This record gives sequence, structure tokens and C-alpha cells, in this order.
Amino acid sequence: MKQPVVSRNVEVMGGTAVFYGTRVPVQTLLDYLEAGESINDFLEGFPSVTRQQVIAFLEEAKDRLIKATE
Repeated sequence: MKQPVVSRNVEVMGGTAVFYGTRVPVQTLLDYLEAGESINDFLEGFPSVTRQQVIAFLEEAKDRLIKATE
């Protein structure tokens, strides 16, 4: 079974969506990207998140957006 990319647990960051196995909110990645920062900048600031997690999150978001507009 594929490991989830994002998790939510009321006992971890009050239920905020975080990268699985971390306490890093996915919103933080989106904030970095919105501010013009790179994925590398984000990963330097949050070494508990892997590049594979970031790419998987972005691919999943893209797939959901595409399906929603079909």
C-alpha cells in the first residue's frame, strides 16, 4: 500500500494537514511557493520533509485540480 503524503490528526498540530510523519503543515509549502521561494528553499528550512513528499503532494494536487475541471 502506498504511504500517504498528507496526514491529519487532532493531536498533531491541532488537526492541520501536515506532511506524513512530520509536523510541517502543507500550507507552509504553499506559502513558500506563493512568495516566490523554491522547493529547495523549503526543503532547506524543513529537512524532515523529503523532496519525494513535496513532488507527490504537488502531483496529487494537480491530479485533483484536473479531475475537478473535467
